[in-house]
Amino acid sequence: MSREEDIISIVSQKKKIEVNQLSELLNVSKVTVRKDLDKLEARGIIHRQHGYALLNNSDDINYRLAHNYDLKRKIALEAAKIVDDGEIVMIESGSTCALLAEELAFNRNEITIITNSCFIASYIRKAESVKVILLGGEYQKESQVNVGPLVKKVVSEFYVDKLFVGIDGFDEKRGFTGSDITRCDTTRTLATAAKQTIVLTDSSKFTQNGVISEFGFDEVSKVFTDSGIPEDSAAFLKEKQIEVSAV
Repeated sequence: MSREEDIISIVSQKKKIEVNQLSELLNVSKVTVRKDLDKLEARGIIHRQHGYALLNNSDDINYRLAHNYDLKRKIALEAAKIVDDGEIVMIESGSTCALLAEELAFNRNEITIITNSCFIASYIRKAESVKVILLGGEYQKESQVNVGPLVKKVVSEFYVDKLFVGIDGFDEKRGFTGSDITRCDTTRTLATAAKQTIVLTDSSKFTQNGVISEFGFDEVSKVFTDSGIPEDSAAFLKEKQIEVSAV
């Protein structure tokens, strides 16, 4: 684990911590910690405030990115293995999806990413070899994602092999669930432009139940998650012919 990842993990646990304390915990100089925090703040993950490092608003995607960061990064790295150089993929908004986009943008060659996430487009903007196609629509400020009928109009022009999505919950009767009706509707629209829909989520979502039904089990081909997924949930997905990869 890198020092930056250590910082994200510590701040995620503490919510707010003094820079001096971070320096002591990591056994590095305050100057080094401040440089690391500058980089993380530039990426929108950590917020600086009067000698403290803290997480962003819990509704903000930057906060969700920092929460369970280590697990999400492992999931993203595993999912990236099924994407080849030169491939065109579609990635929906979400924290684990953002980490997948980062891995593809910086460690693959000539990747094209189609996304409705302004956050993802900005997050990987410094990658030289990636091409980003940003789908326009109604802008949701907290999640930094474009949704609504304009996305529907544009997405009909595309077709890709893989769509990667995040979820907010899981229900054996209703399928994979979300918390925002407009975003769920937009994500379902994106799925019409892809051969297969692939879910990226940390295992905590399998003990949560979103308000909106997003995808039925017959609409998802693979799930990338972590080893904390409940055994009964993993067995249920496999019965539904959904491939489960747990890191």
